[in-house]
Amino acid sequence: MKKNITKKILVIYGGTSSEREVSLVSGKAVIAGLEQAGYDVTGFDLGTDIAALVAALNPKPDAVFNALHGPGGEDGSIQGLLDLLHIPYTHSGVMASSLAMDKVAAKKIIAQAGVAVPPGGVFPVSEILAGDVLPRPYVVKPIREGSSVGVRIMHAGDNKPPIDRSSWKFGDHAIVEKFIPGREITVAIMGDRALGVTEIKTDLAFYDYQAKYASGGSIHVCPAEIPKAAYDRACTMALLAHQALGCRGITRSDLRYDDTAGKDELYLLEVNTQPGMTPTSLVPELAAYNKITFPELVSWMVEQASCGG
Repeated sequence: MKKNITKKILVIYGGTSSEREVSLVSGKAVIAGLEQAGYDVTGFDLGTDIAALVAALNPKPDAVFNALHGPGGEDGSIQGLLDLLHIPYTHSGVMASSLAMDKVAAKKIIAQAGVAVPPGGVFPVSEILAGDVLPRPYVVKPIREGSSVGVRIMHAGDNKPPIDRSSWKFGDHAIVEKFIPGREITVAIMGDRALGVTEIKTDLAFYDYQAKYASGGSIHVCPAEIPKAAYDRACTMALLAHQALGCRGITRSDLRYDDTAGKDELYLLEVNTQPGMTPTSLVPELAAYNKITFPELVSWMVEQASCGG
């Protein structure tokens, strides 16, 4: 599937968020995939020098592949800059990116669309440290982070504090949600369709940042071996969330499937507008399950690139 070699693509990766290392791996994989597909590709490792990025965008590329993860690249910031410069880019626009990164706002919108989300609320960190704000087990996580950064689960009998003050750098408030038992699943959305459901199994305490990206940190069962009705419902929930937030291109939704004690309940945890493109990433796996190669996947993303939204 060769493309016009004159079509110029700038891949932006790296960044300064806690997910920088993952973004570096994603960016390099995307560059290789686009080159294999026949594009004229340049990579740009974004640090703190926005002026250097603006210079790299002149002359304008035909499109930008945004391979950044976390705040700065996933929250609408880089999207706003590219909108101002009228340069098409992959993934979601400013509004959808900002909403999806803000877990509080995203949960409200997703719930209004009829998608079940874990019950909980936002609490001051001082109150969370003073005592349990919800019955155990519960989950504590930052309001505006991605990829399980800063997440902690409090089980009955745990003696550790719900927040490690020495490493917490995510503001004076946090989300506290009911812990949903059962199985960790994820759904990839490509445009207006679900690519399918993967179950993630890990020997770690939960599917945290290390389990997501470290080699051997988790086992992906693709497609997930869950009842067809639950499988189809998970796909529907992810597509509804994608649409409710106004996302475009590729997203990945993380869910919990509670099949404990005869239950059959699904809860959507979050929507990732910049899912990983590393060798252990879930979206490329689900694309491959649909017989879409990695070069075909990233090519599709580039061809869908646009401004606004």
